[in-house]
Amino acid sequence: MREKSDDIAAAKPKSQREIEREARLKLALKANMGRRKAQARARSAADSDVSEDNNKNE
Repeated sequence: MREKSDDIAAAKPKSQREIEREARLKLALKANMGRRKAQARARSAADSDVSEDNNKNE
């Protein structure tokens, strides 16, 4: 079952301002995801370095 807002959004053409806003949001989301993935990789690498150091000390 469709919502009324879906029907309204589908029928109404987007203004240039809305299109530009969506493009900005899309770029910001992509940049944010890239940063978060880089942070996750760095944390993972740091965790594996710590575990390797612990294994050497034992």
